[in-house]
Amino acid sequence: MKSSKHIKILGAGISGLTAAINLAKSGYKVEIFEKQKEVGKRFHGDFQGLSNKTDPLDALEGLVSCNIAVNFPYTPLCNVTLTNGKKKYDITFKKPLHYIVRRGPFPGTLDYCLKEQALDCGITIHFKETLLPEDVDIIATGPIPGNIPAAARGIVFSSSSKNLAVAVCNDDLAYKGYSYLLVVNGHGCMATVVFNELKRLEECFKMTKEYFTSTYDLNMTEPSPMGGVGSFCRNPKYRIGNALCIGEAAGLQDFVAGFGMRYAFQSGYLAAESIIHGFDYAAAAKDTFSRKLKACIVNRWLWETALNHHDYSLLLDIINLTANRADHTPHQFNPLQRILYPFALNYIKKQYHFLES
Repeated sequence: MKSSKHIKILGAGISGLTAAINLAKSGYKVEIFEKQKEVGKRFHGDFQGLSNKTDPLDALEGLVSCNIAVNFPYTPLCNVTLTNGKKKYDITFKKPLHYIVRRGPFPGTLDYCLKEQALDCGITIHFKETLLPEDVDIIATGPIPGNIPAAARGIVFSSSSKNLAVAVCNDDLAYKGYSYLLVVNGHGCMATVVFNELKRLEECFKMTKEYFTSTYDLNMTEPSPMGGVGSFCRNPKYRIGNALCIGEAAGLQDFVAGFGMRYAFQSGYLAAESIIHGFDYAAAAKDTFSRKLKACIVNRWLWETALNHHDYSLLLDIINLTANRADHTPHQFNPLQRILYPFALNYIKKQYHFLES
């Protein structure tokens, strides 16, 4: 064993479990304190995308590099219908756009399978228990209240429909965001994701549901509600006192579309490595994530301004044209994004003033 140090982690989400698994594999005694009675209680069997576009490394290879086994079911998403309600593109991606996984507190979900890995490593998870931030080594408690720029509202259901993946960019259905419909092997998920003006959420979902049910023969049964929020900080807080902050507890999220699971895995791994090898986590996290977060700010600005022109028609055109271009790097803070960043930052400060820290 490299160390007998006893590590306490607050939160049993993706980032907390990733940190715990890496620490336990290096000989640390790890305890996780989770206020819910099971992992994944924020979710309801809904589908989420493990993004394959935010990093050059394939997402599944990225998990293996973080010492996480791919012991959960996933579906590569290569065929997507993209529309604004008028114009439509059926796009086939050579490299999966996302790996679709289910989230929730039951077997077969990403959350439950990560818990099984943690238990196999000898990690103790105390459910329905919590500690004060000053009494733990790592904080992984999820979204930060007050730093919520986006929210989702939808349903999960069973369906006899063929597999489907549809995304809609239309401010009536999803204000400054997107609506989506996924059907994978008999399970379905339909939702709207709204940015900034979250009061529009219910009305947007009503229109989203009307659009999808009138456009596709879904044969829905057993519908049940789902929803969630996303937390993003313009200046992530990587430490509170002596505790390291990871995942959304630090404010790490994809500000463009909300595909933040890779940031959760990466920050959990980085925090564990900093403890094991004795380097400055905050400095390493800033070096790892700052360029990506700046790219997100530029992309969000473009989404809400220039790419919104003519009902997102230009956005659809760009995605269609660049879908399989290896040199298209919208998440890596490319030279054009560096030029646009001051203008984007000024806009975001005004529109999302609550994201300053």
